[in-house]
Amino acid sequence: MSLIKRISALLIAMCLALLISAQNGSHTNISAAGMSDDALETYENFLTKEIKAGRIPGAVSLISRKGHIAHSEALGYNNLSTKEPMTRDKIFYIQSMTKPIISVAFMMLYEEGHFFLTDPVEKYLPAFGNLKVMQWSQDENGETKVDYVATERPVQIWHLLSHTAGFSHGLGENEYDQKLAEKLYGSFDGVVTVDHKNIEDRVNALLSYPLMGQPGEQWNYSASPDVLALLIEHFSGMSCAEFLQERIFGPLGMEDTGYNVADENLDRIAGLHQIQEGGSLGYVEPWGPVQGNTIYGGTHGLFSTAADYMKFGLMLLNGGSYNGRRIIGRKTLEIMTDNHIEGLPYAPGNGFGLGFGVRTDVSDSKISGSEGVFYWGGAFNTYFFVDPEEELVAVLMTQHFPYTDFYSSKLRQFVYSAISD
Repeated sequence: MSLIKRISALLIAMCLALLISAQNGSHTNISAAGMSDDALETYENFLTKEIKAGRIPGAVSLISRKGHIAHSEALGYNNLSTKEPMTRDKIFYIQSMTKPIISVAFMMLYEEGHFFLTDPVEKYLPAFGNLKVMQWSQDENGETKVDYVATERPVQIWHLLSHTAGFSHGLGENEYDQKLAEKLYGSFDGVVTVDHKNIEDRVNALLSYPLMGQPGEQWNYSASPDVLALLIEHFSGMSCAEFLQERIFGPLGMEDTGYNVADENLDRIAGLHQIQEGGSLGYVEPWGPVQGNTIYGGTHGLFSTAADYMKFGLMLLNGGSYNGRRIIGRKTLEIMTDNHIEGLPYAPGNGFGLGFGVRTDVSDSKISGSEGVFYWGGAFNTYFFVDPEEELVAVLMTQHFPYTDFYSSKLRQFVYSAISD
């Protein structure tokens, strides 16, 4: 081989190595990201301390700022029982971090002119015209009475995106939520006991139950993104899984994200843990099947990696484009990340847009950050946030339950403390 060919081959090999390194999130440039090495070490030490104390099993952390990876680490254990170490390529069940992806996919169809945000949903799904609202009152003897009243206004599409339609999620301890959960998901022991074959079946189950409030009158975390998933199928003529793969996952190179895990990746599934009686974490079997899923939902259902979700986050940060591929328009993202629930009770200093929580006032929130940050998390303690002002995306993934906001707040506390420029 000639010298020129040897040099050319060497350069190609080096470029490929750098590309693979970057995709795996292992190539960092802290100084170019304008962050402090010492402060990021403090953040890492905190996670390590939590792992040693048995409060989390392990974690994958990925932070990008100004186009540079500032932090990329896999810490602790993937399985506490076997002491298998956590690795960067683990595939997590991201639960409600499905919701932002579905919301973006749905708004891509808005850009194609399929609907207005103010359209009544019954225009496309006629069953929405028959909704009733559960109304509680007390009779003259002080006994609780339940009535079913008509909706005072139709559910509009933006109500679904902003969780103001009047639906619930079935996650509460009250009787209303517990009965709704049985209709939507079956039991919560990891075994699905409802006979739903697809997302339409699940939405029909949701619509068979009364609303907990009038449309537009409250913010209530809900299963309405499942309706968005069904509408994606209605407008696109594709299954939601096909639409996400063709329009988002493929273009962004999110090779490990989907509703089912491929055979060759089964050994990469992150181990799920649960707080046991007594407070310690214990390994449990996966929550539902990892293959053969046919309910392509919007509330939850996707599996992903920290690296894949970082690509999604960078696309959002870059105004809807990533690596030259436009996914959604900048102005569409602007309306999605604006606050649509002003005047409704919510967390101080925060609001909700069309698919994302949004920071509206830093001082009121009492957590470090910037106005305009948007974010969400998942039930098994996966988190992400995007800060356009600081050109910042952070992803933290663990895999245990029940959910807590504690590590979401700690993520922001440490990441913002590490900004040094």
